[in-house]
Amino acid sequence: MKNRLILYFFISLSLSLTACVGVGSKGLFGTGVSVALDPRTVGTQIDDSIMQKTISAKILAKDKKYLISVKTKVLDGRIFITGKVDNPEEKLLITKLAWETKGARSVRNDIKIKEEFNFKQSAKDVLITSQLRTAIIVNKNVKATNYQIDTYKKKIYIYGIALTLEEKDLVISEAKEILDVEDVIASIILVEDLRIQRE
Repeated sequence: MKNRLILYFFISLSLSLTACVGVGSKGLFGTGVSVALDPRTVGTQIDDSIMQKTISAKILAKDKKYLISVKTKVLDGRIFITGKVDNPEEKLLITKLAWETKGARSVRNDIKIKEEFNFKQSAKDVLITSQLRTAIIVNKNVKATNYQIDTYKKKIYIYGIALTLEEKDLVISEAKEILDVEDVIASIILVEDLRIQRE
């Protein structure tokens, strides 16, 4: 009887400690990262928290339905977005809002679209995106890895960070030269305007 009580005590203790760790260690999108082991400095954590609140407020200001359907996370100035929206325009709008947030170093938008897939339109958009991507990779005056390109219904959306104003203008110019492009919407931030910069 005494052994059973001791065994029960240790099992209960073990379960309660596991539960505590499980709750306390939830990090980015459910991955186990302990707050105590966070590699970011306290200052960076505060900056990220402010950015996250800013992005959430901007998204909610557009539509209250995003409170449940869209989630954001900021790590060292890098923005991660998940959720579901009704159409690609909404996804692009949210990406634009994220890129326009002061201090954004990169944006990863993993939002899923609920609308029906149109193969013909999608194929045209993929072709336009790949043409622009190739053009900026080939151009030695552009750091291609700093840009994210989305195309929807022949409209190119460019998000990224330009090292100079000349580079920004060059990327927009390359986009406008692509056949069938109806509009170019650019959200390109200059490095000098970033709040968080690489040392």
